Amino acid sequence: MNLYDYLYYVILPVLAICTIIIFARFLMGPTLSDRVVALDLLLTTGIGIIAVYSIHTDQPTFLDIAMILALIAFLGTVAFSYYLEKREKNE
Repeated sequence: MNLYDYLYYVILPVLAICTIIIFARFLMGPTLSDRVVALDLLLTTGIGIIAVYSIHTDQPTFLDIAMILALIAFLGTVAFSYYLEKREKNE
């Protein structure tokens, strides 16, 4: 089994199962914080899927897209934490 078979038959199904579980947590999350963490984890899992697909198809341009998505996810998490901090001060 070479690297491409390992990526295709092991890592991608694991990431797909993780995505389904995380999406269920996103829908059932009792608080807003739980949902934002689940959304951040969904984006991180999506980045992993994009990276594996990029390696599998030998197209490094997808890694640039994954890096941009990671920056957007990071900025979203920072913005949400800033929002929570301001909301707690107002209460």
